[in-house]
Amino acid sequence: MKRAALFLFVSIGLFLLSCLIPFPLPAQGAGATLSGTIADTSGKVVPSARITVKNVSTGQAEEAQTDAAGRYTVANLVPGDYEISVSAEGFSTNTTKTTVVADGEQTLDMTLGGVLSLEDLGFSSTQTQGSAQDQARLDKRSHMMKIHQRLGLIAAVPLVATVILGPGAGGKSTSSADRYGHLALGSLTGDLYFMSAYYAIRAPRIPGTEVHGQIRLHKVLAWIHGPGMILTPVLGAIAFDQKSRGERVHGIASAHGAVAVVTASAYGLAILSVSVKF
Repeated sequence: MKRAALFLFVSIGLFLLSCLIPFPLPAQGAGATLSGTIADTSGKVVPSARITVKNVSTGQAEEAQTDAAGRYTVANLVPGDYEISVSAEGFSTNTTKTTVVADGEQTLDMTLGGVLSLEDLGFSSTQTQGSAQDQARLDKRSHMMKIHQRLGLIAAVPLVATVILGPGAGGKSTSSADRYGHLALGSLTGDLYFMSAYYAIRAPRIPGTEVHGQIRLHKVLAWIHGPGMILTPVLGAIAFDQKSRGERVHGIASAHGAVAVVTASAYGLAILSVSVKF
């Protein structure tokens, strides 16, 4: 009996002692890592490219940027399906999908194209086969639209300065320096604007291409700032002539300021509509 009690006592003691001894637990994985190289169609690496890795299930996105060697790394990714989007200045955006496995390191290299293709505009591969003429038309349109974009952005600088000098241009003095500065900047804005508009209007059209989303909004706003860019200097010239004769701005010329503000606002929104993705 004593031996059985002793055996029971020892067993209980060993059990309690084992509970106090820490056992190593498996380490928690830090997550998977996705890395790779971004290059152009010629094989040249693309530095400073922006990579967005979006979890398809959760919608959570991680971002990274390529280094001077075109390399990127996105760590601590949970397993699942991901949408990978790569963009860089001067290149069309490339998007693909991949599946990330647990606690591993995966490599995903991607290529960026610098010129839009007919597929980018919604044409099927069947429609684009042997369409060298359409591709040449698209290349020309792409080139002219880039010039349109650059001139449009440059025109925004004197446009802002013209609006800033606007209140001073309506002062009492008939020889106000602000008035002549306003006139000069307004003329420069108009020249740059209509040069930009020329390239947009003269760019070849691609038959069968549908305009939608931000581009449609951009074109709708053009129907506001376009006529405004014509009407504003006309009203401004009348107002300038009235002030030069020592008169108070009156009649239709008094709408010059309001028309200019509406025109500048529509122009600014037109730039934002194609600069900010929404």
